[in-house]
Amino acid sequence: MTTPIVQASTQLSLTGRTALVTGAASGLGKRIAEVFADAGANVVIADLKLADAQATADAIAQTGVKTLAVAMDVTDEAAVDAGFAQVQQQLGAVDILVSNAGIQIVAPIEDFKFSDWKKLIAVHLDGGFLTSRAAVRQMIASGRGGSIIFMGSVHSKEASKLKSPYVAAKHGLEGLAKVIAKEGAAHGIRSNVICPGFVRTPLVEKQIPEQAQELGISEAEVIRNVMLKDTVDGEFTTVDDVAQAALTFAAWPSNALTGQSLVVSHGWFMQ
Repeated sequence: MTTPIVQASTQLSLTGRTALVTGAASGLGKRIAEVFADAGANVVIADLKLADAQATADAIAQTGVKTLAVAMDVTDEAAVDAGFAQVQQQLGAVDILVSNAGIQIVAPIEDFKFSDWKKLIAVHLDGGFLTSRAAVRQMIASGRGGSIIFMGSVHSKEASKLKSPYVAAKHGLEGLAKVIAKEGAAHGIRSNVICPGFVRTPLVEKQIPEQAQELGISEAEVIRNVMLKDTVDGEFTTVDDVAQAALTFAAWPSNALTGQSLVVSHGWFMQ
């Protein structure tokens, strides 16, 4: 007897879910929010400046989903908790969190200011902790579980010069995600990390002249010989590459995919 072939659906749906994306007024966060909206999710645009968040939320609302703009400093416990309370009141409990907000500061470790170290660690690690804690609380209370997605990096796996706090923070997010995966499993909460290569966002554009100056090479050499040197094709990762990975993690239906990291880097790092 021939076993019938079951065709898998090519459309991942987030209909009826509420997704909060930090750092979502531009760059990776904005594109993830747009892709989530296309998949049917109501989206919360969380960013430092309310006006920027509102502009993005208004644009996404044209697709027909519900949107909400929230001013959120992810390093401020009170601001994070207040933002999540606002979401709960207006859209209901968060089902999906993308902890995406990030900054970059580059310098040799001997010249790295402690204040800059603390600032970067606060945005990436404190922000990841505070937003995931708030999301977990709502996910447990709702009884629906959910998906927490951290924006890691290839630097969650390996190091580069001039980026001591960034590499430390991105490694730390992998550990945090694994703990949440273990603690959240009983509540249907999944936790995973996306590890992109270099994506040509404003954050990366800013790094190119900075690294050129620090390393004493041209900007073209930074791109060719530093950023894309170890990729298989000399190409930047795109915002769509990362957004599709986020959609997969967000829509995955079970604990089969939790505590994992997915490297999206044109082969820069291969596990």
